Amino acid sequence: MDLTSKQLTDLIIGMRSVYAGGENAMAYAREALKTQGVAGRNQRLATLIAYDLQAGTYVEGARANPAEKRRWCRQLADLIAPVLPRGGSLLEVGVGEATTLTGVLTELGTGGGRALGFDISWSRIKVANDWLRERSHAAELFVGDLFNIPLANSSIDVVYSSHSLEPNGGQEEGAIAECLRVARQAVVFVEPLYELATAEAQARMRHHGYVRGLRETAERLGAEVIDYGLLEHTGNPLNPSGVLALRKVASAGEKRVTLPGDGIWQCPLTGAKLEKTPEGFSAPDVGIAYPRLVGVPLLRVEHAVVASKLELPNSKTLEIV
Repeated sequence: MDLTSKQLTDLIIGMRSVYAGGENAMAYAREALKTQGVAGRNQRLATLIAYDLQAGTYVEGARANPAEKRRWCRQLADLIAPVLPRGGSLLEVGVGEATTLTGVLTELGTGGGRALGFDISWSRIKVANDWLRERSHAAELFVGDLFNIPLANSSIDVVYSSHSLEPNGGQEEGAIAECLRVARQAVVFVEPLYELATAEAQARMRHHGYVRGLRETAERLGAEVIDYGLLEHTGNPLNPSGVLALRKVASAGEKRVTLPGDGIWQCPLTGAKLEKTPEGFSAPDVGIAYPRLVGVPLLRVEHAVVASKLELPNSKTLEIV
Protein backbone atom coordinates (compact mmCIF):
# COMPACT_ATOMS: atom_id res chain seq x y z
CA MET A 1 0.00 0.00 0.00
CA ASP A 2 1.28 3.47 -0.91
CA LEU A 3 1.58 6.25 1.62
CA THR A 4 -1.17 8.86 1.74
CA SER A 5 -0.14 12.50 1.20
CA LYS A 6 -0.32 13.14 4.94
CA GLN A 7 1.67 10.02 5.80
CA LEU A 8 4.36 11.00 3.28
CA THR A 9 4.53 14.55 4.63
CA ASP A 10 4.76 13.29 8.21
CA LEU A 11 7.46 10.78 7.25
CA ILE A 12 9.63 13.39 5.53
CA ILE A 13 9.24 15.95 8.32
CA GLY A 14 9.91 13.30 10.96
CA MET A 15 13.03 12.00 9.21
CA ARG A 16 14.39 15.51 8.69
CA SER A 17 13.76 16.32 12.34
CA VAL A 18 15.50 13.26 13.80
CA TYR A 19 18.41 13.65 11.38
CA ALA A 20 18.87 17.29 12.40
CA GLY A 21 18.96 16.07 15.98
CA GLY A 22 21.77 13.64 15.24
CA GLU A 23 19.61 10.49 15.31
CA ASN A 24 19.24 7.68 12.74
CA ALA A 25 16.66 8.78 10.16
CA MET A 26 16.38 5.32 8.62
CA ALA A 27 15.68 3.69 11.99
CA TYR A 28 12.95 6.28 12.55
CA ALA A 29 11.46 5.53 9.12
CA ARG A 30 11.39 1.75 9.72
CA GLU A 31 9.45 2.20 12.93
CA ALA A 32 7.11 4.81 11.45
CA LEU A 33 6.26 2.66 8.42
CA LYS A 34 5.77 -0.42 10.59
CA THR A 35 3.46 1.47 12.95
CA GLN A 36 1.36 2.75 10.05
CA GLY A 37 1.28 -0.68 8.41
CA VAL A 38 2.71 0.68 5.13
CA ALA A 39 6.18 -0.90 5.01
CA GLY A 40 7.19 -2.96 1.96
CA ARG A 41 7.74 -0.87 -1.15
CA ASN A 42 7.65 2.36 0.87
CA GLN A 43 10.92 1.22 2.46
CA ARG A 44 12.78 2.23 -0.71
CA LEU A 45 11.25 5.71 -0.51
CA ALA A 46 12.48 6.01 3.07
CA THR A 47 15.96 4.93 1.95
CA LEU A 48 15.94 7.67 -0.71
CA ILE A 49 14.98 10.33 1.83
CA ALA A 50 17.61 9.16 4.32
CA TYR A 51 20.39 9.05 1.71
CA ASP A 52 19.49 12.49 0.40
CA LEU A 53 19.55 13.96 3.91
CA GLN A 54 23.04 12.52 4.44
CA ALA A 55 24.48 14.07 1.25
CA GLY A 56 27.95 15.48 1.94
CA THR A 57 28.83 13.25 4.87
CA TYR A 58 30.91 10.83 2.79
CA VAL A 59 33.01 13.65 1.36
CA GLU A 60 33.51 14.95 4.89
CA GLY A 61 34.64 11.49 5.96
CA ALA A 62 37.04 11.18 3.02
CA ARG A 63 38.59 14.55 3.85
CA ALA A 64 38.91 13.68 7.54
CA ASN A 65 40.48 10.23 6.94
CA PRO A 66 42.30 10.27 3.57
CA ALA A 67 44.65 7.38 4.44
CA GLU A 68 41.73 5.16 5.48
CA LYS A 69 39.86 6.01 2.29
CA ARG A 70 42.92 5.23 0.13
CA ARG A 71 43.29 1.87 1.84
CA TRP A 72 39.65 1.00 1.19
CA CYS A 73 39.81 2.04 -2.46
CA ARG A 74 43.08 0.17 -3.04
CA GLN A 75 41.42 -2.98 -1.69
CA LEU A 76 38.50 -2.58 -4.10
CA ALA A 77 40.76 -1.78 -7.05
CA ASP A 78 42.74 -4.98 -6.39
CA LEU A 79 39.48 -6.95 -6.65
CA ILE A 80 38.33 -5.20 -9.84
CA ALA A 81 41.62 -5.12 -11.77
CA PRO A 82 41.77 -8.85 -12.65
CA VAL A 83 38.39 -8.75 -14.43
CA LEU A 84 38.53 -5.27 -16.02
CA PRO A 85 39.87 -5.16 -19.59
CA ARG A 86 42.43 -2.47 -20.31
CA GLY A 87 40.51 0.68 -21.14
CA GLY A 88 37.25 -1.07 -20.24
CA SER A 89 34.10 0.45 -18.82
CA LEU A 90 33.25 0.46 -15.11
CA LEU A 91 29.98 1.16 -13.31
CA GLU A 92 29.52 1.71 -9.57
CA VAL A 93 25.98 1.03 -8.40
CA GLY A 94 25.00 3.24 -5.48
CA VAL A 95 27.90 5.58 -6.20
CA GLY A 96 26.90 7.99 -3.43
CA GLU A 97 29.28 10.95 -3.46
CA ALA A 98 31.86 9.17 -5.66
CA THR A 99 34.44 9.07 -2.88
CA THR A 100 34.98 5.37 -3.59
CA LEU A 101 34.77 5.71 -7.38
CA THR A 102 37.43 8.46 -7.51
CA GLY A 103 39.74 6.42 -5.30
CA VAL A 104 39.23 3.25 -7.34
CA LEU A 105 39.93 5.11 -10.59
CA THR A 106 43.11 6.55 -9.11
CA GLU A 107 44.30 3.10 -8.04
CA LEU A 108 43.34 1.44 -11.33
CA GLY A 109 44.89 4.06 -13.57
CA THR A 110 42.54 2.88 -16.34
CA GLY A 111 43.66 5.43 -18.95
CA GLY A 112 40.96 5.77 -21.58
CA GLY A 113 38.42 3.66 -19.70
CA ARG A 114 34.85 4.86 -19.26
CA ALA A 115 33.52 5.34 -15.72
CA LEU A 116 29.87 5.61 -14.74
CA GLY A 117 27.92 5.67 -11.51
CA PHE A 118 24.40 6.19 -10.25
CA ASP A 119 22.53 6.73 -7.03
CA ILE A 120 18.87 7.17 -6.08
CA SER A 121 19.72 10.50 -4.43
CA TRP A 122 20.05 13.63 -6.61
CA SER A 123 21.78 15.54 -3.81
CA ARG A 124 24.47 12.88 -3.49
CA ILE A 125 25.13 12.96 -7.24
CA LYS A 126 25.46 16.75 -7.12
CA VAL A 127 28.02 16.46 -4.32
CA ALA A 128 29.75 13.66 -6.24
CA ASN A 129 30.17 15.77 -9.37
CA ASP A 130 31.82 18.51 -7.30
CA TRP A 131 34.15 15.93 -5.72
CA LEU A 132 35.09 14.46 -9.09
CA ARG A 133 36.01 17.90 -10.46
CA GLU A 134 38.07 18.67 -7.38
CA ARG A 135 39.95 15.37 -7.81
CA SER A 136 40.40 15.87 -11.58
CA HIS A 137 38.48 12.73 -12.50
CA ALA A 138 35.75 12.30 -15.10
CA ALA A 139 32.75 10.03 -14.74
CA GLU A 140 29.18 9.97 -16.02
CA LEU A 141 26.89 10.15 -13.01
CA PHE A 142 23.12 9.98 -13.01
CA VAL A 143 20.12 9.34 -10.78
CA GLY A 144 19.01 5.76 -11.23
CA ASP A 145 17.46 2.71 -9.59
CA LEU A 146 19.43 -0.40 -8.65
CA PHE A 147 16.45 -2.57 -9.63
CA ASN A 148 15.95 -0.87 -13.01
CA ILE A 149 19.30 0.37 -14.30
CA PRO A 150 18.92 2.57 -17.43
CA LEU A 151 21.65 0.74 -19.34
CA ALA A 152 21.44 -1.92 -22.03
CA ASN A 153 22.18 -5.63 -21.62
CA SER A 154 25.92 -6.43 -21.45
CA SER A 155 26.81 -2.76 -21.95
CA ILE A 156 29.38 -2.26 -19.16
CA ASP A 157 32.49 -4.42 -18.74
CA VAL A 158 32.49 -4.51 -14.94
CA VAL A 159 29.74 -3.55 -12.51
CA TYR A 160 30.70 -3.20 -8.85
CA SER A 161 29.26 -2.14 -5.50
CA SER A 162 30.60 -0.85 -2.21
CA HIS A 163 27.98 -1.57 0.48
CA SER A 164 25.14 -0.34 -1.73
CA LEU A 165 23.16 -3.59 -1.88
CA GLU A 166 23.43 -3.70 1.91
CA PRO A 167 20.03 -2.27 2.98
CA ASN A 168 17.98 -4.29 0.48
CA GLY A 169 17.29 -7.43 2.47
CA GLY A 170 14.67 -9.61 0.80
CA GLN A 171 15.41 -8.14 -2.65
CA GLU A 172 18.73 -9.88 -3.26
CA GLU A 173 17.65 -11.69 -6.42
CA GLY A 174 16.38 -8.56 -8.15
CA ALA A 175 19.52 -6.58 -7.35
CA ILE A 176 21.97 -9.29 -8.44
CA ALA A 177 20.02 -10.14 -11.59
CA GLU A 178 19.95 -6.51 -12.70
CA CYS A 179 23.69 -6.03 -12.17
CA LEU A 180 24.39 -9.23 -14.11
CA ARG A 181 22.13 -8.07 -16.93
CA VAL A 182 24.09 -4.85 -17.41
CA ALA A 183 27.56 -6.40 -16.96
CA ARG A 184 29.52 -7.59 -19.97
CA GLN A 185 32.39 -9.36 -18.19
CA ALA A 186 31.94 -9.47 -14.42
CA VAL A 187 30.25 -8.16 -11.29
CA VAL A 188 32.18 -7.45 -8.08
CA PHE A 189 30.02 -7.01 -4.99
CA VAL A 190 31.71 -5.68 -1.86
CA GLU A 191 28.99 -6.11 0.73
CA PRO A 192 28.48 -7.46 4.26
CA LEU A 193 28.42 -11.25 4.03
CA TYR A 194 25.86 -12.48 6.53
CA GLU A 195 26.82 -16.14 6.31
CA LEU A 196 30.47 -15.43 7.22
CA ALA A 197 29.74 -12.93 10.01
CA THR A 198 29.83 -13.52 13.76
CA ALA A 199 26.58 -14.18 15.62
CA GLU A 200 26.67 -10.64 17.02
CA ALA A 201 27.16 -9.14 13.56
CA GLN A 202 24.38 -11.32 12.13
CA ALA A 203 21.97 -10.06 14.79
CA ARG A 204 22.81 -6.47 13.87
CA MET A 205 22.37 -7.20 10.16
CA ARG A 206 18.97 -8.80 10.76
CA HIS A 207 17.92 -5.77 12.81
CA HIS A 208 18.82 -3.39 9.97
CA GLY A 209 17.31 -5.57 7.24
CA TYR A 210 20.58 -6.20 5.42
CA VAL A 211 21.03 -8.57 2.50
CA ARG A 212 21.66 -12.29 3.01
CA GLY A 213 22.38 -15.31 0.84
CA LEU A 214 24.21 -13.37 -1.87
CA ARG A 215 26.36 -16.29 -3.06
CA GLU A 216 23.47 -18.76 -3.12
CA THR A 217 21.32 -16.28 -5.05
CA ALA A 218 24.05 -15.52 -7.60
CA GLU A 219 24.66 -19.21 -8.26
CA ARG A 220 20.94 -19.81 -8.67
CA LEU A 221 20.94 -17.06 -11.30
CA GLY A 222 23.66 -18.88 -13.23
CA ALA A 223 26.69 -16.71 -12.46
CA GLU A 224 30.15 -18.23 -11.93
CA VAL A 225 31.62 -17.35 -8.52
CA ILE A 226 35.30 -16.46 -8.93
CA ASP A 227 35.96 -14.95 -5.50
CA TYR A 228 34.12 -15.13 -2.18
CA GLY A 229 35.18 -14.32 1.36
CA LEU A 230 35.67 -11.68 4.01
CA LEU A 231 38.10 -8.87 3.30
CA GLU A 232 41.19 -8.14 5.33
CA HIS A 233 40.25 -4.51 5.84
CA THR A 234 36.76 -3.56 7.03
CA GLY A 235 35.48 -0.39 8.63
CA ASN A 236 33.21 -1.99 11.22
CA PRO A 237 33.65 -5.51 12.68
CA LEU A 238 29.87 -5.68 13.19
CA ASN A 239 29.37 -4.97 9.49
CA PRO A 240 32.06 -7.22 7.97
CA SER A 241 32.92 -6.38 4.38
CA GLY A 242 33.29 -9.30 2.02
CA VAL A 243 33.66 -9.86 -1.71
CA LEU A 244 31.44 -11.81 -4.04
CA ALA A 245 33.00 -11.64 -7.52
CA LEU A 246 31.02 -13.12 -10.39
CA ARG A 247 31.92 -13.90 -13.97
CA LYS A 248 28.99 -13.45 -16.30
CA VAL A 249 28.08 -16.63 -18.13
CA ALA A 250 26.50 -16.04 -21.54
CA SER A 251 23.21 -17.80 -22.06
CA ALA A 252 22.81 -20.26 -24.93
CA GLY A 253 22.40 -18.52 -28.28
CA GLU A 254 23.12 -15.07 -26.85
CA LYS A 255 24.60 -12.70 -29.45
CA ARG A 256 27.46 -10.40 -28.65
CA VAL A 257 26.36 -6.80 -29.15
CA THR A 258 28.78 -3.94 -29.73
CA LEU A 259 27.28 -0.67 -28.53
CA PRO A 260 29.07 2.23 -30.25
CA GLY A 261 29.30 5.67 -28.66
CA ASP A 262 26.35 6.35 -26.40
CA GLY A 263 24.34 3.33 -27.49
CA ILE A 264 24.57 1.90 -23.98
CA TRP A 265 21.57 3.82 -22.61
CA GLN A 266 18.16 2.19 -22.16
CA CYS A 267 14.78 3.59 -21.14
CA PRO A 268 14.02 2.19 -17.65
CA LEU A 269 10.28 2.31 -18.34
CA THR A 270 10.08 0.61 -21.76
CA GLY A 271 13.53 -0.85 -22.45
CA ALA A 272 13.76 1.23 -25.65
CA LYS A 273 17.07 2.77 -26.71
CA LEU A 274 17.87 6.13 -25.12
CA GLU A 275 19.70 8.98 -26.84
CA LYS A 276 21.33 12.00 -25.22
CA THR A 277 19.73 15.38 -25.88
CA PRO A 278 20.73 18.90 -24.79
CA GLU A 279 18.02 18.69 -22.11
CA GLY A 280 18.58 15.11 -20.97
CA PHE A 281 17.73 11.82 -22.67
CA SER A 282 15.05 10.66 -25.07
CA ALA A 283 13.68 7.36 -26.34
CA PRO A 284 12.42 8.51 -29.77
CA ASP A 285 10.97 5.12 -30.70
CA VAL A 286 8.43 5.38 -27.88
CA GLY A 287 8.22 9.17 -27.42
CA ILE A 288 9.54 9.30 -23.86
CA ALA A 289 12.10 11.74 -22.45
CA TYR A 290 14.08 12.12 -19.24
CA PRO A 291 15.23 15.55 -17.99
CA ARG A 292 18.32 16.86 -16.21
CA LEU A 293 18.29 18.80 -12.95
CA VAL A 294 21.25 21.19 -12.68
CA GLY A 295 23.13 19.02 -15.15
CA VAL A 296 22.31 15.69 -13.47
CA PRO A 297 20.35 13.20 -15.64
CA LEU A 298 17.22 11.88 -13.93
CA LEU A 299 16.83 8.30 -15.17
CA ARG A 300 14.38 6.58 -12.86
CA VAL A 301 10.99 5.37 -14.09
CA GLU A 302 9.35 8.13 -12.05
CA HIS A 303 11.18 10.76 -14.14
CA ALA A 304 9.74 9.62 -17.50
CA VAL A 305 7.96 12.32 -19.53
CA VAL A 306 5.72 11.50 -22.49
CA ALA A 307 7.18 13.75 -25.23
CA SER A 308 6.13 12.45 -28.64
CA LYS A 309 6.92 15.74 -30.39
CA LEU A 310 10.50 16.01 -29.16
CA GLU A 311 12.68 16.14 -32.26
CA LEU A 312 16.09 14.44 -32.21
CA PRO A 313 18.91 13.71 -34.66
CA ASN A 314 18.81 10.30 -36.36
CA SER A 315 19.94 7.55 -33.99
CA LYS A 316 22.80 5.15 -34.71
CA THR A 317 22.15 1.45 -35.19
CA LEU A 318 23.69 -1.32 -33.15
CA GLU A 319 26.36 -3.52 -34.67
CA ILE A 320 25.75 -7.25 -34.17
CA VAL A 321 28.92 -9.33 -34.34
